[in-house]
Amino acid sequence: MRSGRDTRRWCIAVLIAMVLVAQAPIAAEIVRRWLPLVKDGMHDPASPSLKLLQEPAVALSPLPADRVGNQVNWVAALDQGRINPRTNIFPETKVRVLDTDILLNLRGGMPIVRFPHRQHTLWLDCSNCHEHLFKPNAGANKFSMRLMLQGEQCGVCHGAVAFPLTACERCHNTPRSQPLPAAAVRGS
Repeated sequence: MRSGRDTRRWCIAVLIAMVLVAQAPIAAEIVRRWLPLVKDGMHDPASPSLKLLQEPAVALSPLPADRVGNQVNWVAALDQGRINPRTNIFPETKVRVLDTDILLNLRGGMPIVRFPHRQHTLWLDCSNCHEHLFKPNAGANKFSMRLMLQGEQCGVCHGAVAFPLTACERCHNTPRSQPLPAAAVRGS
């Protein structure tokens, strides 16, 4: 049986180990697990057409790893040329890639949000978000984490098809201590 002193030492050692593991850099290759389609709860396991679909592990494992969401870093996959999303459905659609960052949360306590238009417009036309989700004028939108967590604003995609809102550092990514980029547009 351990003495009180031994128990305290053991608890302190466990806490230190937990902190070290939590702060350890992410391994180069993350262990990624995707459920087979017959077990994912979305597909009918009895459907004969299921065998025509590609399993997520086969489709996604060659792509760059991420520690959140569906465990794929889609921006890295795009930047590395590993994927090439279709830019439009209709041939007459003019694709506009906007390479402007918007800075948000300028007065809050969290790090500043740097919204990169480039990464979004490589995937989506501006009309996907503007006018119905966001007004295209600086300061015209009032962002709310509560609304995002309820699937509105940024939460329409983030948490559904893009990395989840629990990866705070992905959006709150610009320290307040560094000078703001001159090229960035300042929002609300």
